Amino acid sequence: MQILPAHPFQAAGDDKFHEECGVFGIFGHPEAAALTALGLHALQHRGQEAAGIISYDGRQFHVERHIGHVGDNFTAPEVIARLHGDKAIGHNRYSTTGAPVLRNVQPMFAEFAGGGFAVAHNGNITNARTLQRDLQNRGSIFQSTSDTETIIHLIATSQKAPLIDRLIDALTQVEGAYSLVALSEKKMIGCRDPLGVRPLVLGDLDGAHVLASETCALDIIGARFVREIEPGEMIVITDHSIDSLRPFKRERPRFCIFEHVYFARPDSVIAGASIYESRKKIGMELAREAPAEADLIVPVPDSGNPAAIGFAKESGIPFELGIIRNHYVGRTFIEPSDSIRHMGVKLKHNANSAILKGKRVVLVDDSIVRGTTSLKIVEMVRDAGAAEVHMRIASPPTTNPCFYGVDTPEKAKLLASRMSIEEMADFIRVDSLAFLTIDGLYRAVGEEVRNAAQPQYCDACFTGEYPTRLTDRESVGTVRQLNLLSEAG
Repeated sequence: MQILPAHPFQAAGDDKFHEECGVFGIFGHPEAAALTALGLHALQHRGQEAAGIISYDGRQFHVERHIGHVGDNFTAPEVIARLHGDKAIGHNRYSTTGAPVLRNVQPMFAEFAGGGFAVAHNGNITNARTLQRDLQNRGSIFQSTSDTETIIHLIATSQKAPLIDRLIDALTQVEGAYSLVALSEKKMIGCRDPLGVRPLVLGDLDGAHVLASETCALDIIGARFVREIEPGEMIVITDHSIDSLRPFKRERPRFCIFEHVYFARPDSVIAGASIYESRKKIGMELAREAPAEADLIVPVPDSGNPAAIGFAKESGIPFELGIIRNHYVGRTFIEPSDSIRHMGVKLKHNANSAILKGKRVVLVDDSIVRGTTSLKIVEMVRDAGAAEVHMRIASPPTTNPCFYGVDTPEKAKLLASRMSIEEMADFIRVDSLAFLTIDGLYRAVGEEVRNAAQPQYCDACFTGEYPTRLTDRESVGTVRQLNLLSEAG
């Protein structure tokens, strides 16, 4: 067994999962670019390292791609002014390996024989490297390391005639997860993979059609929610119509259950359910499954807040903000010497000692990844004078990496993949540790029980039961090599 460093402040990278992309598109509005920027701002939580917008004005496409946050790059009037037209799509990106580079920033654009085409993708194509090798052997030259570019090349090499048929031909060759928006000279297209792993919704703003990863992006621009794009559905929007196609083999949907736990914004609605309410129900279920004798329920902010509210409501133990988050922290701005590194967690969180001193505390968080942040948080709470510290996690133990569009450490670095719950409790130095069971999670999101034979959600990060073939993983042979190769959208 590989043992993690005993030193409580040894750097181990960011100890959270990261969603890897948000997509947005609007068709037929005079302020398309500005509204796309606002939509991406609402979806910033889905990707923080780069953003891009492509618009079309009836004659040509206009492109703005930048490293960094939406607010740092798309608030200047001169930037929006360069994005002419009443049609636009946009993308937020979180890269999986190394520093992000401009050539990987989406939306991606290509000039086909029939005109320009832009595409933005949320998800991960699990056979992208296999397809790329075949395309390269046939003469394709890739300009990026993003799996999204594979879709572009598959369209370009398709023998089909109309653009929609070429896109369908391309998508029938890919495996994994994709929710995408695309823009041609006459159409905006939205599509989800047959399993519907990643979300995509349709909205309306004064007759203009809107596509977005989450409903919170519709709210920010005042658009009306129309419906979700169905798994395996392709929506084709033109000036005259909006058509729904079902070009793929029907599959049993497997939406990502972690969207309910952490990824989606709490004010979004998925499958008719408020994410905020779902997370409160998760906390209530956790309190029923793993009660604790304590004086306070304290969330690890901000992702633990709704679950902690639910836990407190169910347990009858008071909810308190025992940890205060600093919302204005970006990357560390001080040279990380040993003495500064020891203060690392306090850049983002600080214990509210007046609340915690002498109290038995239950900390509620959404997940444990490497365990390094949990260890620091627990030590901080103990230093603030807590008499006991118990940890409750609003999801099952994360034992497997995700290959469907979530930045996940390789299996060997996931604490739960190689430690028992008791060993994990010792490692993060809590008086007790408990996780929500997989059936408890399913109950909280409205299912009576997890159907082991045909799971209702994609829950591979908890169960190791991947709903699609992992072709690249099989050919590469190790999870580590796959992680190093993949830079998904």
